[in-house]
Amino acid sequence: MGTNGSTVLEPLRQGLPPIDPAAVSTSASCALPPRYEAVRGARKFTQSTLAQWDLTERFDDVALVVTELVTNALRHALPADAPQAPREEGQNPPVRLHLMRWTGRLVCAVRDPSHKSPETREGEEDGAAEGGRGLFLVDSFSDGWGWHPLAGTLQGKVVWALFRLGAE
Repeated sequence: MGTNGSTVLEPLRQGLPPIDPAAVSTSASCALPPRYEAVRGARKFTQSTLAQWDLTERFDDVALVVTELVTNALRHALPADAPQAPREEGQNPPVRLHLMRWTGRLVCAVRDPSHKSPETREGEEDGAAEGGRGLFLVDSFSDGWGWHPLAGTLQGKVVWALFRLGAE
């Protein structure tokens, strides 16, 4: 996962309901380019990771949430002058998807460079608007979501969604 993984995950764990660290089974992470095509890559990464973890039955809900979180990060969290070309090797990617699995929980987390809190838009809850329903969908299809600013040398925030996996 690299050196930044633990920096991202520690405050994320602090923002989640209590989880026994001994119950952590695995995690996976991928960098996403600052282009909307990254959404397709995030879905493929999610599909292959869930298949490895024998969680393919959760793909539809998890993929929908991943799509919304990544789309929001690309649309609202990147500066207007973000480079559209692939980043040079060794550069910190502006958006990163983390999938973490515990014994009875799965967390999808998207890191982005913005300090601005995610917000639901007016009228988002009624479902009438064509756009702007992202966080409403995240809330509807996950068992909970939240966000926190990053600490240390990383700039930005992490927006996460929690999925319960069977009986705990």
